[in-house]
Amino acid sequence: MGAPLSTRSAQVIDLETVRQRQQARKCLVRLAPELDGLEMVYQLAASPDTYYGLPILAWGLREDGNVVGLVPWMESLAACHELDSHESGFFVGYRDPETDEIFDTPPDHKYDELTAAASYFEYEASGDITLIQQLPDTLGTHALCMHHPNAPWQMKPVYGWRLYSDGSVEAMLADEQKATMTPILLGDKCLYDAHSQHQTVYFFQRHIANRILEEDPATLEALAMMVVPSSDSP
Repeated sequence: MGAPLSTRSAQVIDLETVRQRQQARKCLVRLAPELDGLEMVYQLAASPDTYYGLPILAWGLREDGNVVGLVPWMESLAACHELDSHESGFFVGYRDPETDEIFDTPPDHKYDELTAAASYFEYEASGDITLIQQLPDTLGTHALCMHHPNAPWQMKPVYGWRLYSDGSVEAMLADEQKATMTPILLGDKCLYDAHSQHQTVYFFQRHIANRILEEDPATLEALAMMVVPSSDSP
């Protein structure tokens, strides 16, 4: 015989609402530049015995209080510990090149710096998306800008990154025709958010970007495989 049914009303759980709340708690609320040369260490499935180092651009404080390392990666400014692709690489840890120490979590001093800054620059929530912070790019990051795979592409230097109140981060590119002074600095009117004018944006380290600009055959072949969809794709 089955157990008697409860007379209490069943509680309906809106899974989409729960998912949105969990995602909101991962939103970035504050950024701090990495100025001491700390790196992200990652591996490729094709080279399991080799470790690669990538300079960290910044550290980010999330709504849930966690701090994450951030690197320009593929199509976004990505959290280091969330990189988990056998094709493009998966996260191993953080590295201090001064000591060769590898550690799993962000350094405590970055947590202290970010929480103190977030407390000092506390913003009131509003219905409008507003600019919270601008961060210069210190890595020489470049953006490959396209509208679709068969259209001409542009390689443009990234001048900085903008953090908005909804937690989104946008790369800042320049319309050189509108530049009135050099060098171009944060706040110049010639700067614009990458996705406001380009449908697709891929980010590259400086040395890879220069190989693309120099039309290195091996680099262009790898680029084509990355950005051109397979003929079997729908």
